[in-house]
Amino acid sequence: MRRTSPMSMSCQIVLHLLFFIASLFSTHASSLCSKDGSVVRNISEIPSGNYGRDGLSHITIAGAVAHGMKEVEVWLHTFAPGARTPIHRHSCEEVFVVLKGAGTLLLGSSSSNSPGTPLEFKIHANSTFTVPINDPHQVWNTNEHEDLQVFVIISRPPIKSFIYKDWSMPHVAAKLKYPIFWDEDCWDSPKDEL
Repeated sequence: MRRTSPMSMSCQIVLHLLFFIASLFSTHASSLCSKDGSVVRNISEIPSGNYGRDGLSHITIAGAVAHGMKEVEVWLHTFAPGARTPIHRHSCEEVFVVLKGAGTLLLGSSSSNSPGTPLEFKIHANSTFTVPINDPHQVWNTNEHEDLQVFVIISRPPIKSFIYKDWSMPHVAAKLKYPIFWDEDCWDSPKDEL
């Protein structure tokens, strides 16, 4: 007969307790503003929306508002052919992993008065790219026949975005968007911990 060590038994009890506590805070997945304390979630059951952005499907896989994340936030974006983000910047790091499709990353400069003429980078399935802090950028599905799907990881959520009308707009004129589109309906102003 196999004996369970006291340490192993303690770990099991703690894990069961954590799962029980998490289940107390877990709510129905179809509620957009639910504080989801689930340890494991099915992405296909997480609410998605376009949030007034035609051709976009956004899912917050793990986030500050919906899940209490403090250091990172994870999104799944699907862009229909021709869809794109607005030209924008934010004071956080951002990593993209292209899951399917192809498109273009447009990347402007934060070191001059305006973004200027952006650099163009072709992106495709199995590619990854990063956007430096405060560099204006735009992701665009330039493929006419297939959706572009990207996995996005950002630091320091919830983010404050600054939206540009065009690439010549001065940085100081960019419009603050806070909270970000998908957090608007569920927003409770968090306390700044810094």
